[in-house]
Amino acid sequence: MKKYLAEMIGTMVLVLMGCGSAIFNWGVGTTAQVLTVAFGFGLSVVAMAYTIGKVSGCHINPAITLGVFLSKRMSAKDAGMYMLFQVIGAIIGATILYAIVSSIDAGSASYIAKDGVFATTTGANGLQPGVSLTGGLLAEIIFTFVFVLVVLGTTSKNGAGNFAGLAIGLSLVLVHIVCIPLTGTSVNPARSIGPAIFQGGEALSQLWIFIVGPFIGAALSALVWKAVDTDKE
Repeated sequence: MKKYLAEMIGTMVLVLMGCGSAIFNWGVGTTAQVLTVAFGFGLSVVAMAYTIGKVSGCHINPAITLGVFLSKRMSAKDAGMYMLFQVIGAIIGATILYAIVSSIDAGSASYIAKDGVFATTTGANGLQPGVSLTGGLLAEIIFTFVFVLVVLGTTSKNGAGNFAGLAIGLSLVLVHIVCIPLTGTSVNPARSIGPAIFQGGEALSQLWIFIVGPFIGAALSALVWKAVDTDKE
């Protein structure tokens, strides 16, 4: 149970800090805002990797858990429980953010809102203007593939060792820098589910993209890593 609780706490922090960086910096409309949010998510992963990594491995992402499971590094039971507690953690994180936003007078809080309106109130994912369903799905597949491949490689027997958390966090920053203008960047079904529950509307109608895409990307990364892994040689 300790490792499941660790995953819940870690995912809560990821949503709280990552999505919070978008909410309280008025969205991702500028390069500076994109970088702020990218580092908000990436640094959250680094922080949690060195906090709960020794307890649960710090997946805090169902896509990573799927990749690890398909790589035969964990049981089906653990994989299912990890995913469940990750989603619970994401919902808790989104609940905290929603409570904070609801308590703020956006009309007078000019430093986090403009003209009394937040650019985003939950940090939910959504297809950006001009991005089709196919384009968004492909983006989530491709960038999750890259991210999970980094995770599998750096945490392998001959991987990055104590530097794995840093490498994974920085790779997530990189993924966000490129993918935010397309989908807001999910590459993590739990991270998308929590905020979408409170956002509703398009966030819920498009949620399937941010579940299906990351899972497909994770499965592909597990297949590719199996083909190139040299641990057993």
